[in-house]
Amino acid sequence: MTPLHDLRIAILVHDLFEQAELASPRQALEGAGAIVSIVSPKPVSVTGLHHADKGDTFKVDISLDVAKPEDFHALVLPGGVVNADALRIVPEAQAFVKAFDREQKPIAVICHGPWLLVSAGLVRGRTLTSWPTLQDDIRNAGGTWVDQEVVTDRNWVSSRKPDDLPAFNRTFIELLAQQVHA
Repeated sequence: MTPLHDLRIAILVHDLFEQAELASPRQALEGAGAIVSIVSPKPVSVTGLHHADKGDTFKVDISLDVAKPEDFHALVLPGGVVNADALRIVPEAQAFVKAFDREQKPIAVICHGPWLLVSAGLVRGRTLTSWPTLQDDIRNAGGTWVDQEVVTDRNWVSSRKPDDLPAFNRTFIELLAQQVHA
């Protein structure tokens, strides 16, 4: 049996996310046995970016308006400035991430993804990393920003950028596996 056998993981995105930050964690999680679903306020499909270049289109598995946090064991928040900026102002996205955090379910967040955590009011007292331009937002929201490849703070795993994905994926899978075997 794989370490994350049948764990259900939501990846929450809007359009124009950084494609590697969705594709790499999804591949790693599925490889470890998890069932991964793309959740979005866009009900049919979302499009990724390779930095500034248009990427691939991905089927949305569950529309955010019908997705239930209790149906998932963990949440992944990819970055991409357009995705994160759009998602952070969606009240249902804020409620979704708040529900995961309230239940102390694992949340993996990378690059510009922490903007949703800031807008949801969850950063105060937490230590995390992100794309460097978010450090003022995190500090102004009462969090501690650090410049490290990967940071774990209780149920959160955070990383800065696509180059950090191997450590990000490994650390998140280790956190999930600890919870499964606890």
